Amino acid sequence: MKLKELIDKFELKALTNIEDTHIKGVYLSDMLSDVMSRAESGSLWMTIQTHKNIVSVANLIDLSAIIITNGKNVPDGTIELANRFYVNILSSPLPTYELAIKLVEAGVK
Repeated sequence: MKLKELIDKFELKALTNIEDTHIKGVYLSDMLSDVMSRAESGSLWMTIQTHKNIVSVANLIDLSAIIITNGKNVPDGTIELANRFYVNILSSPLPTYELAIKLVEAGVK
């Protein structure tokens, strides 16, 4: 599935300039070290973390996007940094678990 298709299908809000990429999988974690050691390149990362370090992790692993769940607000500094490094950040009002179920039901794994 392509990122822009995912945005439309799940009514996600784009917080950064979006580069349409192919999503190769999904990784759920709020621990940055866990994401760095286990997430695969091209994955979509779902988290409630909103600080600037999420941009570094996504850039390091070359993730397709970060989805901030639970309707959490993302600081302007995080969004600005993400735009500078071409990291896609989306948001959803849904809890991580509920959005994960919807992604699995849509065939994203």
